[in-house]
Amino acid sequence: MTSSDSSHSTTAHRHWDEIWKTTGGRADWSTVDPWVADTIDLLRKRKVRDVLDLACGIGRHAVFLARSGFVCWAIDASDTAIDQSRAAAEEAGVDLDLRIGPMNRLPYPDDHFDYVLAYNAIYHGDRNAVRSHVREIHRVLRPGGLYQLTMLSRRNHHHGRGIEVGPGAFVQPEATDDKVHPHFYCDAAEMIAIHEPAALVRAHDEEHVAPGSFHWHCLFELPKGGGGLK
Repeated sequence: MTSSDSSHSTTAHRHWDEIWKTTGGRADWSTVDPWVADTIDLLRKRKVRDVLDLACGIGRHAVFLARSGFVCWAIDASDTAIDQSRAAAEEAGVDLDLRIGPMNRLPYPDDHFDYVLAYNAIYHGDRNAVRSHVREIHRVLRPGGLYQLTMLSRRNHHHGRGIEVGPGAFVQPEATDDKVHPHFYCDAAEMIAIHEPAALVRAHDEEHVAPGSFHWHCLFELPKGGGGLK
């Protein structure tokens, strides 16, 4: 299953499907991010049980969450990503519920998870696509649920490069990486607005590995009475 070609979907998984087929490509994404690992104590304090790794890639965080004692589901639009996640789960001796599918049509019921992780995921697409991804996160989270994600900052050195295909969204036709697909960049105010009515618990804007690769690192909480973008 793949996402549709509308503006409410993302096509970057086509690039990543090829990356996940190579040993070198997988090696760059095999280590658990310390920021994710540092959230485990909070999740345990909140008595989180059911978790979703959204756009899970080759399963590094899904396996980590399962090994940390959570009941873990994981989904990605890339067939190869799910194959690699399945192999990683078998090697680690953990159970994962693995699905192939797009971020804007998640195959889960409403109010199903206590926590969703979306690492380097929802900003693939234009603003409408990002909103649709957030809407689905809100739908599948229980009232009061947490979600942790990264978003591209406007301080990122790729912001403004290439062709603007919508407010804050750019495509670089000559790129050799996933920037040939739409990427959305935002400032703090727009980041908060996109996720309403979820409350921002904490956020910081930092570089990833490459100089200038600024990403927002965010933790949001849904209202305890529900009220997500459903």
